[in-house]
Amino acid sequence: MRAQIEGDRGVQSFSTHLQGLLLTGFGVLVLSPDALLLRLLAADHWTIVFWRGVLLFVALALVMTLVRRGRPVAAFTAVGRWGLVSSVFYGTASAMFVYAITHTAVANTLVIIAGTPLLAAIMSRVLLNERVAPETWFATAVVIAGIGLVVGEGLQRGTWDGDLAAFAVAFLQAGNFTLLRHRKHINMVPATALGGLWSGLGVLLLGLAEPFAMPAGDVPVMALLGLVVIPVAFGLITTGPRFITAPEVGLLMLLETVLGPLWVWLALGERAGGQALIGGVLVVATLGIYFAVRLRRQGVRPAAEPS
Repeated sequence: MRAQIEGDRGVQSFSTHLQGLLLTGFGVLVLSPDALLLRLLAADHWTIVFWRGVLLFVALALVMTLVRRGRPVAAFTAVGRWGLVSSVFYGTASAMFVYAITHTAVANTLVIIAGTPLLAAIMSRVLLNERVAPETWFATAVVIAGIGLVVGEGLQRGTWDGDLAAFAVAFLQAGNFTLLRHRKHINMVPATALGGLWSGLGVLLLGLAEPFAMPAGDVPVMALLGLVVIPVAFGLITTGPRFITAPEVGLLMLLETVLGPLWVWLALGERAGGQALIGGVLVVATLGIYFAVRLRRQGVRPAAEPS
């Protein structure tokens, strides 16, 4: 009887683990054309930030209304002050991401952002006093070198401001991940919605965005991006870690680093420069090996219990 119970638990554990992999993996696949869709828009980047954020808020608010049976306010107030901090991190990172995509090569942006998990590991060590393994420090050094190659080419091409914005995205995302780890019992999906709202209202109040100046041809693309791609992708990616480990999520997120520039290259013919390509391969390969080693050491134990 005990063997049967343990066997049932093993099947259930495998099932939830597979569910987490599929949810996160599909979320990253949905997110991968984000950069391409941004490049297809003719509006200025601050107007894009406005509609991207506001539409994300609308989509997730509707979901919260359905989940909370017509009482979405309770979902938003439940995030508390930490949720507000998280929303500011997300909203600022979202604005910087749009700026980076429109001011440097897509490959540069995604390669630099790929360093987010290692920045999060360093922040966890400094802020949460979590032990950082030696291989993490080694991988960090290699990734910094790879990002240095990408940024170096950006300096040569005059796209340093876009590369700097991409690094800001990586830093803000790492800070947000550290905060989420610190308050893992809080459902932060409403905080993501608020972050979208803050980014939209922020650029509007500063007079940077012209919402009604968006070309008519941009409307379908913007609707697809703001009402489908972003909310579906981040909804799934946020749910995935309830069933799989953080390193697995980080490994799956590397798919965007590979697929994002691929879609842009196939659709628009934009290619990364030679130096940036070498840096990108170095970053992705290092992170892939790093996460594989970490998963093997941890025995790939899924986080089956929701936080």
